[in-house]
Amino acid sequence: MQTHTVVGSPIGDLTLINTDGVLSGLWMGRRSRAWSGAELGARVTEGFERIVEELGEYFASERTAFTVRTAARGNAFQHRVWALLREIPFGETRSYGELARELGDPGLARAVGSANARNPIGIVVPCHRVIGSDGSLTGYAGGLERKRYLLQLEASVSERATTLF
Repeated sequence: MQTHTVVGSPIGDLTLINTDGVLSGLWMGRRSRAWSGAELGARVTEGFERIVEELGEYFASERTAFTVRTAARGNAFQHRVWALLREIPFGETRSYGELARELGDPGLARAVGSANARNPIGIVVPCHRVIGSDGSLTGYAGGLERKRYLLQLEASVSERATTLF
């Protein structure tokens, strides 16, 4: 069974999707034509308490990793890319090319970008941590302003942690 809820955040409304008790989607911004009511399921508030709490802690700079279970739909290659995204440390970035090399083929940078763009669980699976090889902020399904905000949020937490030690 699939349900959804919408929660506010510093980067705008976030639509959370739960499939059979597991987070299967986190979309930013307003609904697009691609999001039909059938895909979202009923709008409810139950079943999202943990992810809402963890997102609140993340945006309050109190959380650097998510623990909620996720179930993203995608092909085998996309799942390999999304697994690499989860390995990018909080406050750090990687380029599409670096991720392609980690997959064993530097020629896969565009395919990595495509898989990154199709990540259905933004923030929790941190696709915002992927940048261009020249350090530029390139493409982000949630918009570059949101990407910039998330990277700045994480950088400020990382900088404070470094100064404490």
